[in-house]
Amino acid sequence: MTLAYLSLGSNVGERGAHLALGVEVASAGEPYRLSRVYQSEPVGGVIQDDFWNLVMELTTEASGEELLERARDAERRARRVRTIRWGPRTLDVDLLFVGDERRDDPELTLPHPRIYERSFVLVPLRELAPQLVSEGQLAAGAGHVVALGTLEALR
Repeated sequence: MTLAYLSLGSNVGERGAHLALGVEVASAGEPYRLSRVYQSEPVGGVIQDDFWNLVMELTTEASGEELLERARDAERRARRVRTIRWGPRTLDVDLLFVGDERRDDPELTLPHPRIYERSFVLVPLRELAPQLVSEGQLAAGAGHVVALGTLEALR
């Protein structure tokens, strides 16, 4: 068993329902913990609504490749459309860490290469795993985030 960390975000439609679907599909019945949900500004320059983001800590036997397939399945089930890079989306699921697994190939890079750039990842990740995010890294993250509450309370 290993710990994996996934970042989930949504800014289209029923954001809470999309996040809940992502958690259900990505966890595949394995034990998990969730950060609170945070509202964040979009990145990438595309004008769009704010995101709801959370991080999931998953206790899993799955490999990075298997978790990537779960993430893609969750996005498909949420009817995500990929037309604009960094554009609006019903659900975005990114693998941050899968234990100590290191990968750098066209399909999967682990750890995620932009973890330490974005506050919408750093803040909820630090909530679940403070050992993975230092004060300096947290302070250097770009973007403003606001805690909204638990996913359960927001649905």
